[in-house]
Amino acid sequence: MRVVFLGTPAFAVPSLQQLAASRHEVAAVVTNPDRGAGRGRKLRPPPVKVAAQALGLPVLQPESPKAPELLDQLAAIDADAFAVIAFSILPKRLLKLPRLGSVNVHPSLLPAYRGAAPIIWALFDGCTETGISTFLLNPSVDGGDILLQDRVRIDPDETAGELEARLAVDGANLLVRSLDGLEDGSITQQRQTNAGVTRAPKLTREDGQLDWNWPAERVRNRVRGANPMPGAYTQWSGGTLKVHRATLVEASGAVGQVLAVDDGIVVACGQGAVRLQEIQPEGRPRMAADDFVRGYPLTAGDQLGQQEA
Repeated sequence: MRVVFLGTPAFAVPSLQQLAASRHEVAAVVTNPDRGAGRGRKLRPPPVKVAAQALGLPVLQPESPKAPELLDQLAAIDADAFAVIAFSILPKRLLKLPRLGSVNVHPSLLPAYRGAAPIIWALFDGCTETGISTFLLNPSVDGGDILLQDRVRIDPDETAGELEARLAVDGANLLVRSLDGLEDGSITQQRQTNAGVTRAPKLTREDGQLDWNWPAERVRNRVRGANPMPGAYTQWSGGTLKVHRATLVEASGAVGQVLAVDDGIVVACGQGAVRLQEIQPEGRPRMAADDFVRGYPLTAGDQLGQQEA
């Protein structure tokens, strides 16, 4: 089967590598253009481009999926299927090109968590299980017919970044199985219904702000879900304090109050408390919380969070 691969970030790299190692032919790889990054805004290739070049695969980098030249290039390839992982929404004219359709890898058990940030929202909501779905793209966002699904347990203190790395590998395996099944006709497609639909919209920086009125478990889930992006944070006397890791502890006190600074920073929540384990003051690298308290003026009784004027 001739397949065109479309993807950009690191999450898509295992899928490209697994596909290239399979019985299918990767006819071309489509990814975003190189973008400026860092202080010097030096152009950096997207992770999928780096992986494709290492595999010796031809790379296309259109400015937009709607670019007329991309339609002509993909039509000339005459692919049997597209494999789409973490890429832009494809216009209808591209979706019509492959004979067997376009297979998307989505890190949730659809129809749950349709949208741009399914892993993060699953952790925000305290889910203990998620999964990987492959489905055929259609004009509705994440609403196409399901091909295969695998369930995945979420570890209690797992961050979004850690879970994403695991799901990227699981998704790669599921992608190849899905293409195998489409080719030999062994897959039975399952139409999605509106029952069980939940949304996982794109996040902003403000979605990482901690509210100490929340129960401790919700605070902990916000921290792990926002790690690494958009990043959980709170305020203290020294400015903004990013929180990278936190665990639950049995303690209570005034909301947002620092209860202890031994072996981490214990902060009271609306119900219960959390221990901040890894934090990052403004303009400084991330560090263990016990290292922070040895070098910064934070003591028991101090208050975290926005204060009313």
